[in-house]
Parts: sequence; C-alpha cells; structure tokens
Amino acid sequence: MRDYEARAIRNVAVVGHGASGKTTLVDSLAFVSGSSRRRGSVKEGTALTDSTPEEIERGYSINVGCAIAEWMDTKINLLDTPGYADFAGDAIAGLAAADGALVAVSAVAGVEVGTERMFREAVERRDPVLFIITMMDKEHASFDKAFASIRDTLTPNVIPVEIPLGDGTGCRGTLNLFTGRAQVYGPRGAVTDGEIPAEDRERFERYHREMLETIAATDDSLLERYLDGGEISREEEVTAMKEGMKRGQVFPLFSCCAERDLGTANVLTRLVELMPSAYEMEELHAFHGAEAEHEVEIHPDDGSPFTAQVFKTLSEPHVGDVSFFRVLSGTIENGAEVFNASRGATEKLGHLSVAQGRDRFELQRLRAGDIGCVAKLRNTHTGDTLSTRDHPVRLPSLRLPEPLVTFAVHAASRSDDEKLQAGLHRLHDEDPTLELHYNPETHETLLSGMGERHLDVALSKLRRKAGVVATLSAPKIAYRETVRAKAEGQGRHKKQTGGRGQFGDCWVRIAPAQRGDGIRFEDRISGGVIPSKYIPAVEKGINEAAVRGVLAGYPMVDFRVELFDGSYHSVDSNEMSFKMAGILAFKEVAKKCKPVLLEPLDELEVETPDVYLGDVLGDLSSRRGHVSGTESAGAGRTRVRATVPESEIHLYATQLQSLTHGRARFTRKFKQYEEVPNDVASKVIATHGEGGEATA
Repeated sequence: MRDYEARAIRNVAVVGHGASGKTTLVDSLAFVSGSSRRRGSVKEGTALTDSTPEEIERGYSINVGCAIAEWMDTKINLLDTPGYADFAGDAIAGLAAADGALVAVSAVAGVEVGTERMFREAVERRDPVLFIITMMDKEHASFDKAFASIRDTLTPNVIPVEIPLGDGTGCRGTLNLFTGRAQVYGPRGAVTDGEIPAEDRERFERYHREMLETIAATDDSLLERYLDGGEISREEEVTAMKEGMKRGQVFPLFSCCAERDLGTANVLTRLVELMPSAYEMEELHAFHGAEAEHEVEIHPDDGSPFTAQVFKTLSEPHVGDVSFFRVLSGTIENGAEVFNASRGATEKLGHLSVAQGRDRFELQRLRAGDIGCVAKLRNTHTGDTLSTRDHPVRLPSLRLPEPLVTFAVHAASRSDDEKLQAGLHRLHDEDPTLELHYNPETHETLLSGMGERHLDVALSKLRRKAGVVATLSAPKIAYRETVRAKAEGQGRHKKQTGGRGQFGDCWVRIAPAQRGDGIRFEDRISGGVIPSKYIPAVEKGINEAAVRGVLAGYPMVDFRVELFDGSYHSVDSNEMSFKMAGILAFKEVAKKCKPVLLEPLDELEVETPDVYLGDVLGDLSSRRGHVSGTESAGAGRTRVRATVPESEIHLYATQLQSLTHGRARFTRKFKQYEEVPNDVASKVIATHGEGGEATA
C-alpha cells in the first residue's frame, strides 16, 4: 500500500446510531474499492472493523475501527465509530481524527438518538457532513420517511443527491441527480447505467429542482443565474455543494444497500468529490512545548515539522498497546524517534503501519493528513501529541464526555486485588472515559463509565486480558456527622495494675461550627492544671474519636472543642493517658450536643427536550431533589439545575435515558454537605449502628 499526499487523502468518520449499518457500510466501501479482499459480516462475527472478542460476541462496535478504501487515486481513511452512548468516547475520538462525517441513518428506523447526538457533535466541530440512508433493501424501508426525519429532526438543509428506485424489497437502483442517469441493479451485484424510467421522471424532477435551489442559495452568482433560468453545470454543482458543506450550509444525502454492495461505489465517488482533503483543512493551534506559554500554528503539509495526535489506544494479545494517530503535519519515517511533549518522553516508531481492520500493513513513511498506528510505545496514551524534540508541540487533549455512572469494583478473589488494579489502569489507558479512583473514606475502588453496558464490557475485557473476575456494587455513601448544640463534660482515664499506673483527666466543651470549618481545637487551660506537653495528646484523642462519630460511625466534622479544665498525676500521667481521656471526653460530650447525620449533595445540570420536562422534574422530586432553576437551551430544549442527594443519584443516567428515550444529558459535581432528613437518617443509623465502623 503506497503513501499518499495530503491532497489525495480523505479522512471520514462514519457515525450514527447503533445498528444503523455503519460497520456493514465500511466493510462494503473497503471491499468494493478493492482495498479489502474479504467481505465480512456483523452477524457472522467477521466484520472488517469489529475484531475484538467483545464486539464479535455482542454484535456491535465498541471501539473506533480503521479501514482504508483506495478510489480514484485517493486514499479514504474510514473510521467506523460505535453508535451506542456508552461508547461515545470512541465515536468522538473518531470525529477528532477525521475531516468530515458520514452520518448513517437507517431506512427503517430513521433518525435515532445516536444519530442526533453525533450529528450535533460534528456540527459543533464545524465538520462537513454527508448523510447516507442505509439498508434501503430491508423490509419496511422508506427513503422518503428517513429523509423527512433528517429534515425535520436534524437540519432543513439536507438535500438528496441520489435517490433510490423503489423501497424495501422493491429497491431496484438509484437516480443520480447530478448526472440525470439511472443505475439499475441486476442479479449478483450487476449495475446497469441508463435513462431515467418514465414512471420516475416526475420524482426525479422534484428532487432535482430542490437540489438546485439549495445549491444556488449558497452562491449569489449561481442564484442570480438560476433565477434567470440559466444552466448550472455539473462541475459548478459539485464545487458549490462542497463549499456549502464546508460552511455548514448544505448536507448532501445518498442511499445504498451496503449488505449487497449496491450503491457503495457511488458513495466512494462522492466522498472523493465532496469531502475536503486533509490538505484543505484549516490550520490547528497548539501550544509550544510542555508549557502553555505561546501558541503555534500547525499546517497540514509535508514540509512542516512532524506533529501527530494519538486518538485511540488498543491493547491486543501478543502485541501489546497499539497507538492509532493522525499525522497533522510533516512526514514520519519508519523507525524514527519522536518526542511526546505531553509527557516529556522520547518514543521510537518501530513497525510504522496502517490498519485495515485487524490487519496491519507496514509502511516506510506516512505523510501529513494520513492515519497510522504503531505498537509498544512506552509512555504514550490517548490524547497525547507526538512531535520532534526540535519543535515540541502539545495539542489540547481530546474533549471526551464525562463518566455518568459509578460502581464500586471488587475482585472476586482477594488474591487478585493487585491484578485488579493493574488491569483497571490498563483499561483506562485504552479508554479514558473509564475513570478509576480510590475512596479512602469508604475504602472502595470506584470505577466510573458512560453506562452499565460500558462497565459490563470493561469487566469482560478485564477477565480476558488480566485474568481477573470482578464484581460491581453500588458505592458506599460518605456520610458525615456534626453537632447542633453546645455541651461540656469530663473524660477521665485511670488504670492501676500494680506499679506505675495511667491517669489522664480533661474537661472539654463542644459547640457547632460553620459548615466546612472542620474541627477547631482551642486550648483554654490556665494555671497548669494539665501540663502543656499533654495538651496535644488530648487533641489527638479527640480527633481520633471524631473519625468514628457517635451516631453511625461516620466522621464528625464542623465543631469547636475547648479544653478548659482537668487534672494530672505527677507519676501516672503520660501522653497515652491523656489521649485516652480525650477519646472518652469526646464520646461523653458529643452525645449531648444533639448530633445529626450529614449527606453529600450533588449539583445536577440536566438538558432535556421540552416534551420530557415534566417527567424529568417529577423524577428529580422523587429523588429528594431541589430544583434551583430552569432556562431555555434553545431548539426546543430546557436546562434544569437541581441539587440532589448523592445517595439518590446512583444509576440516574439509566433512568434519565429511559425517561427521555436517550435524548437528555446531564452533568454532576459535588456541591456541599447538608443535614439528612430524620426519616432517612434513622434508617442509616439503624443499619450501621452507633459509633461503629461505617459501611454504607
């Protein structure tokens, strides 16, 4: 496989909802172009870009997959992206590595939530977008209905360029609005080019007129000529459409029957004609070196210093980590040393390759605009920038979505704890939307991801790659305790067992403090009733006792302690005795200060279509949520801000998806601790006991 200049490269992310035919389409594009010698099948587990055991077993894409189609002396890098929201991180990474998006829409289902989400993402990135209606030969397929769903749900500026002859099992070919010719499908994939059938002439004229009007509206001179009844040549139509796509004014629409390889050759031609080359993309702005001192521009040409960004890391058996990257500028040779400015590390690019699904083809070099991969980089991860030591460059990290669900993860066998941690860290390196951290309060390892399906796949990978069987459970809640009243009392420790004894005696006063103040200890001893050398021991004892609380074993916070009296023995007193006295004093007095339970509250921001607003508000209310405000988010959507107890949020993402059919999204962050209502507090206290070890 030869290398290509940036002008002859198209980088296209194939995006859309799960089961919309993306993987089958990519397979067909690569096969029809002749770049792939085998024709795979999702159902049979042989699809070109679904190669991991998890993808084959489940029958859907989990990782962004790379394929190549060589067509019209052009290299088309196809990035097959997952369609389900749980794996949106890989879909966004695919868009980041591409220069345009091919949005797949099922002819049966029309626009679905995944289609909408990825189209919005592409538009926000200002990427050119082509639509393709897939599975035109399936039962109940309807081009007109799918087209209407795109126009009504996503954009009114979608314009068909090719329309099918017939729907569903009656689909027999396509009409090309550019050429005014019909392509009729024959047996065994044969295609015959000919005149438009008389019965389809009226439909052709209607769609052709709509296409010309939309194209002409993007250019004043073309519009004037069109209104005057002048002709617009095919070359002018293609050029105007391409420029309109770059400006986000036009979204061309095609159709195909990819499972039978019908119509995909036309799609390849349109990708070459309409998608911008890697060379045409705007320059990028990056930071010079590891520090954000000043910006530099990166131009997609071979003569510039080498710069690339890693958009995916995939761990493969017998190979190790494989890093997939987009060359943004310059040329890189096989075996060259590069500099990772993100981490200050030097890496060697041995066995520089391009990927055709699971297969790798080694190349001598890669040029600006191309996509390649390399194995066994020691200290490079997803989102890192590769450059040269002479021209170190660091691009902003990929803007990946925040995790939505969190579980505690445990190894089924305690002997596997160490392997569990190592395996989870490797999963995070492969998929940054999986986040891992340890909660020292609850003594749990927490695993966060985009959804329950995401975490289920993660556990499957953990079992296969690290040999660790792990289970998930709801995370414990880090409650707190505090006091609402003032009280005082004595802590007296006396122990005599023969010989030198133990004696410590202190009087303390405990009172509420402001929320967030923690523990404030004040020494009010006068007259030396407790020697100064023992006062830190009293404070240490109080702090240790406060960690275990007096209600349900949770840390007590936000109170003031005054040590104001006590006594000592010249022989039997020591630091340990006064530490024990401090513990006893805290336990005695804190119970008299009207102790209460505190719970963590999270601030949620939910954006939902207006039609689901009532359901969303009702659900938040059922979770003891307090809505602080609502505002319009535009396009028939409302943004809701609410404060909700952390104990009520577990699996909120799943419920929100169910309520809104996946069309709402939310973010959350910790806000503050507040007092738990009596009915809830009594259940927590009854479950965890008084002053014991908290295990909520």
